[in-house]
Amino acid sequence: MPLSDDQPHTRTRLPVGEQPSLQPNGRQPRPLRTLLTIVLVVALLVLAISIANRGKPDPGRGGADAGRSADRAAATAAPGAGPGPSGEQPVGTTVNGIASGFPHTDQGAQSAAANYAVAIGSADMFRTDTRHTIITTIADPAAAPALQSRLDQGFSPETAARFGVDAQGRAPKGMTFVSRTVPVGTKSSAYTAESVKVEVWCTGLYGIAGERSVRPVSEEWFTLTLNLRWVGEDWKLADYSRASGPAPVPPDQQAATAEEITGAVEQFGGFRYAR
Repeated sequence: MPLSDDQPHTRTRLPVGEQPSLQPNGRQPRPLRTLLTIVLVVALLVLAISIANRGKPDPGRGGADAGRSADRAAATAAPGAGPGPSGEQPVGTTVNGIASGFPHTDQGAQSAAANYAVAIGSADMFRTDTRHTIITTIADPAAAPALQSRLDQGFSPETAARFGVDAQGRAPKGMTFVSRTVPVGTKSSAYTAESVKVEVWCTGLYGIAGERSVRPVSEEWFTLTLNLRWVGEDWKLADYSRASGPAPVPPDQQAATAEEITGAVEQFGGFRYAR
C-alpha cells in the first residue's frame, strides 16, 4: 500500500563501506588517475636515466679494456723498444714443406726471408737431393742454377766432414745431427714492388748430439742478407750472403746432456714465421 504524506517514513543507514556509489558501475576515478600519474612519472624517470648513462664506459670491463689499450700504446711508443711484431699472420700454404704465397708487401717479403733462412740453415741442406728441392722451391728460377752451383760447393763433402757428418748429412750411428736456424728479427731496405733486400738476424744450433760426440751441439749468432724478387705470385730468393753476429754475451747456464739435446731436437718442431 502506498505511503501517504501523513504516514511516518523509515530510514535505513548502511555501514560506510556499503554506501551506494554515485558513479555508474561503482567506479571511483580519483584513485585511478593518481595511479596512472605515478606510473607515467616512473617511466619518464627510467627513460631519462637510461639516456644519461648511454655511452658511459663500464667501470669494470670497460675500464680494464681502456687500461690495456693504453698499456699497449705505451709499450709500442717506448723508446728503444725497436720494431715489434706486426699484425701479419703466417701464411697457410706450403710447397715441399716450406711456407709460400707471401703477401706482395714489405712485411710479406720479410716473412718470406725469415722462412727461407730456416730452410737454408736446416739439416736438409747437407743432402744433395733435399738441397736441390729447397733451392727449386725458394729461388727465382732465373737465379736458381747459379744458387744451386754455389750451394753445392758450399756443402761439399769437406764441409760435411767438418760438421761431423758424411757427404749425405748422416751422423755416425747412434747419434743425431743438429742443424737448425731460428730467426730473431728481420729488417728490410730498398723495397720496391719488384725487389727488396731483407736482413734476418738469426741464432743457430749446430753439432752432433750423442754420448761419444766430439762435436757437441753449440750455438751461433749470425745475420743472413737475402735479396728477394717478386716472381709470379710470390717472393723468391735471388741471392744471399752471411755475416757473423751480432752475438749477445753467453749466459752462465749449465749445458744440457747429449740425451737432453737429442730429445729436444726430436720433440720440438719449428715454426712458420711472419713479420
